[in-house]
Amino acid sequence: MSRHPIFDMAFAKVYPMYVQKAEKKGRTQQEVDQVICWLTGYDQSGLQKQIGAENSFDTFFSQAPALNPNASLIKGVVCGVRVEEVEDPLMQKIRYLDKLVDELAKGKAMEKILRGTITK
Repeated sequence: MSRHPIFDMAFAKVYPMYVQKAEKKGRTQQEVDQVICWLTGYDQSGLQKQIGAENSFDTFFSQAPALNPNASLIKGVVCGVRVEEVEDPLMQKIRYLDKLVDELAKGKAMEKILRGTITK
């Protein structure tokens, strides 16, 4: 089975698109960062280091401090695929992130996006 090209894509190339998608809908870069940090366990400094290093999605997630234990509560469809049914663990993490940014852009309350937990 071949490796999906997104695994080797630099997270730093996609990050501005996440921010742009959210900002078009009246959300902020800080809110995008908050959902990314919630999912991955990075703090703001760690997130910025990952962006600056232009690490791949594979490296970004493999170096993440800890996937949020509530990540499994993320449900729904992204790009026509149910995130809870994605079999590849790395692809599922990427889809979780996509889903969180989608929810943010759709105006969902931060408490609901973060599955009932608010982090600073």
